[in-house]
Amino acid sequence: MMTSGQLAEVLDAISQATPPSGWRVEARGADGSVRRFFRLRLEPELAIGLGLTGVCCIAILPPVGTKGEHAEAKASFLIGNHLHDMHIPVPEPLGYDPGSGLVVCEDLGDTLLHQVIQEQGTAAAMGWYKEAVQILARFQIEGRVGFEVNWCCDTQRYDRALMLERESGYFLQRFWRGYLGQEQPEKGLQAEFEALANLAAAEPADFLLHRDFQSRNLMVHQDRLRVIDFQGARLGPLAYDLAALLLDPYAGLGSDQRSELMECYLDEIGRHIYLDRGRFIAGYYYMALQRNLQILGAFGFLTTVRNKLFFRDYIPPALHTLHDLLSQSDGHRFPRLRSLAAGACEALCCKESQQKDHHS
Repeated sequence: MMTSGQLAEVLDAISQATPPSGWRVEARGADGSVRRFFRLRLEPELAIGLGLTGVCCIAILPPVGTKGEHAEAKASFLIGNHLHDMHIPVPEPLGYDPGSGLVVCEDLGDTLLHQVIQEQGTAAAMGWYKEAVQILARFQIEGRVGFEVNWCCDTQRYDRALMLERESGYFLQRFWRGYLGQEQPEKGLQAEFEALANLAAAEPADFLLHRDFQSRNLMVHQDRLRVIDFQGARLGPLAYDLAALLLDPYAGLGSDQRSELMECYLDEIGRHIYLDRGRFIAGYYYMALQRNLQILGAFGFLTTVRNKLFFRDYIPPALHTLHDLLSQSDGHRFPRLRSLAAGACEALCCKESQQKDHHS
């Protein structure tokens, strides 16, 4: 683990336009985050002096004066240490500076599972996905052992209040109104959101939840998968993370692939705990709806507020998945949401046509 003096050296190096001799600092992309990411390439002698096992590491620095981002940094370090100690495949934490929020960790390279899918297709990536569901089961069951809720940077649990505010409410505010520019929806929708949250909140929720377990948070490094961006971990239900992985709009898994991976996951969970498969699959549906609402809200926010247009391309598949979920038999419970999803599809088509006309 790096000392405070060594962390100060890292801070100095990434803050200087011309880093001192022996340092090579490269700014890295940050997806939807406002954190700044740097790759540090060091001369071997300098790496040894800093107590690093390799000549590369990643430094992550939150913006100055952002209380929430500093809390995330602390959570990332504490939870990362715990998961690493439990032999869950995450980057090794190397140091944390409470003053600046700087986190330094192992460098896993640049290959996301998402990139593998883009280059090879989902069929060729099924081996990676089977490894992913095995890791997920370990993350949720083994990672729960010894997990301290005071490490959480946000809520300690994924619960009904979070679903209503940060998922269904987020969907209405940031996607329906913010991205699509639609008016307040018809009365009765809030009652359906509350009914959905009640059904989802009825699921056992004493497991470790990643809350964004998808192909851009899984990295391929040295022929194995590693999990990143777990700073939002908290206690929650099993099915949410599985839904995030299987319904990932970045990947576009087919229904047969999702079914196969569902079975692989249930087999893997069964090696850890007893699980009523029928009960799990029934509850999975409500978790999938919650996750879908959350990600559409996030894409709307990232596109319109943070101007990260990369995420705009994944709104259509995410909305298509929501429409498909609500077309299933259990969707009869949510007629107003189903109508809203159909209206969102129409509004999105109009928006895309206007964008094409504007650019033509």
